[in-house]
Amino acid sequence: MIGVTPAAPTLAAVGAIRVAVGVLAIAVVGYAYGLSVAAGEPNPFDYFGYFTNQTSVVVSVLLVIAGVRSLARRATPAWFSVLRGAATTYSIVVAVIYNTLVPGTGSAPPWVSAALHVVLPAIVLLDWALVPDRSLLPWRRLWVVLPYPLVWLVVVLVRGATDGWVPYGFLLPENGATSLALHVVGLSAAVLAAGALVWVLSRRSSRVVAQGGPRAVGGR
Repeated sequence: MIGVTPAAPTLAAVGAIRVAVGVLAIAVVGYAYGLSVAAGEPNPFDYFGYFTNQTSVVVSVLLVIAGVRSLARRATPAWFSVLRGAATTYSIVVAVIYNTLVPGTGSAPPWVSAALHVVLPAIVLLDWALVPDRSLLPWRRLWVVLPYPLVWLVVVLVRGATDGWVPYGFLLPENGATSLALHVVGLSAAVLAAGALVWVLSRRSSRVVAQGGPRAVGGR
């Protein structure tokens, strides 16, 4: 698997949009944390214990880096494509779970929730699907989407069992071991399904880049 070099002038505009979206998303996360502090809940381990907030920061930082690389016309290394693929996977999971299992929860203003659970994931997914300045992701590396969310789950379950804090009600220890196990399996399956979608999308070309522009290549 090799890197992909952006070749179309369109990618300059894409790069600028990526940087702008990434910076704005980080600003939204910071603003929401400021509201949490003002409300008397300054513990960063609680605020950033939410999968949404963690992944929003990760996705935003990668967007900024990808945007800068596009503006500089630098080749996209294969390892960076894998990182972006994993982050895009988590963004999809955030959108699906929030809008199905826990809609409307949390103390953040509605516009903040919409920005982080709908708008940002949609932009990240469209960017991944439509702008092919990324390497084709080999199926043998699909497993890389699992370690981070599994570590997050372990930390959350340990916190729930020790200090009673969990970010989402379905992870409360009083729900019982069976319920927790089912949710862990379900979340893992959701991550793999979202990852499979992202891996498939890495195999398609795009009309955003001019005909004859770079195509992603790599091992399967």
